[in-house]
Amino acid sequence: MAKQRGGGRQQTRRRDGKRGPASGGRRKPCAFCRDKVDVVDYKDFGTLRRAMSEKGKIRSARITGSCRRHQRQLAQAVKRARELGLLPYVSDR
Repeated sequence: MAKQRGGGRQQTRRRDGKRGPASGGRRKPCAFCRDKVDVVDYKDFGTLRRAMSEKGKIRSARITGSCRRHQRQLAQAVKRARELGLLPYVSDR
């Protein structure tokens, strides 16, 4: 019986027989680019609340589906709204 060599992560086999991460699919389009929004407004509560978790953290671009430019503007708008007291830093619980 021979021992297998080579440390590191083991690759798992997917159902389709291929190796590697099961990413597949396309990224969702940026909602701001789709609606032709130039600047994310810090007074738009609905948009900012969707970009925040229940704990009050800013969600990542992978979750929100925003492009790099709009994700940066979104984070800046959330921080600005927090400074002005329009949004909480953390949730009540």
